[in-house]
Amino acid sequence: MRKLTYIGHSAFFIEKDWDGILIDPFISGNPTANFDYKKKRISHIFVTHAHHDHLGDAIEISKNTGAIIVASFELANYCISKGAKAIGINAGAHLNFKWGSVRALNASHSSSNPDLAYGGACLSYLFDIDGTTIYHAGDTSLIPDFSLIGELYNPYYALLPIGGIYTMGMEEAAIAAKMLYSMEVIPMHYNTFPPIKVDVQKFVDLLEAQGQKCLPLKANEYVEL
Repeated sequence: MRKLTYIGHSAFFIEKDWDGILIDPFISGNPTANFDYKKKRISHIFVTHAHHDHLGDAIEISKNTGAIIVASFELANYCISKGAKAIGINAGAHLNFKWGSVRALNASHSSSNPDLAYGGACLSYLFDIDGTTIYHAGDTSLIPDFSLIGELYNPYYALLPIGGIYTMGMEEAAIAAKMLYSMEVIPMHYNTFPPIKVDVQKFVDLLEAQGQKCLPLKANEYVEL
């Protein structure tokens, strides 16, 4: 079985047979999340940047399960200093695993560790699971990189922030989706807290108007890959 489950906010869980990987596992303190990682087999945790609503429970999960955190060089070193297992990378990295592969790409955002020290560059990730491509944009503004990512990799699924304030909003995310040429778009980073409250139906309408499908998943809903 292969599936992509939305945990809430920007957190996702990808399963392939007996392997599972987490992305931005903000679970504790997330009012939209209801996910028990202890019932899952997790090999890797991908973190886009160091802010608490993305680093989330990654260190705890790594320490309790042995899962390896993949993050920017500075953030990975911070995680290691807290007792977690981690691999430090930067944009441009291409890593192969038994469950598939991932490319680390750019994102435009700030990043600081819980101690407010610099958290390294912000990243986005392009996953390839048996030929199915999933692009997690992380926290970002609308950047020209989306055009190149679309031309080179044409990700089938695009996971895009739409909440505004801290990331791009719905209008910019719709432009990003068009630049990526993605067939299906899953919105994220919205409605978790009051500052990023939006009417997601407006985003659905924007994408439908440009011929793209929007999948506004609720917590624990999933798509089969």
